[in-house]
Formats: sequence, structure tokens, C-alpha cells
Amino acid sequence: MNDNDISNAKDPDLRASLGALRRAAQQARKTAIQTETNLVIVKDGRMQRVSADELRQQEKTETTPQT
Repeated sequence: MNDNDISNAKDPDLRASLGALRRAAQQARKTAIQTETNLVIVKDGRMQRVSADELRQQEKTETTPQT
């Protein structure tokens, strides 16, 4: 199932699940930054650790306006 399939699902809980997962991921990033711990993710089928410093850098990049 992809994002479009989920947003068109008949079940309202399923439609809301994508937003809930995104909010949970954002909260996990914030917690990792606050506690100076690594965040473990799976990217391209491989487990990776993302440091709090890397998360801070990603956060800056996402919030910096593009010119």
C-alpha cells in the first residue's frame, strides 16, 4: 500500500494512521535530540544509526527557507 492508497482507504483509522506514524517519527527525532541518543532507522533495507547531531542538522536544513 502506498500513501495514496491509505488516504483513500474506507477505514477511517487506516486513513488516519499515516499522519499518526509521521507524528510518532517526529517525536522520536525530538526525543533522540534531547537525550543525545542515536535514532535507529531502516533505509534501503539496511539498519542505520542516526546521531543526535545529524538529526539537528537535518532539522536545520528542513526549517531553513530555500532562496
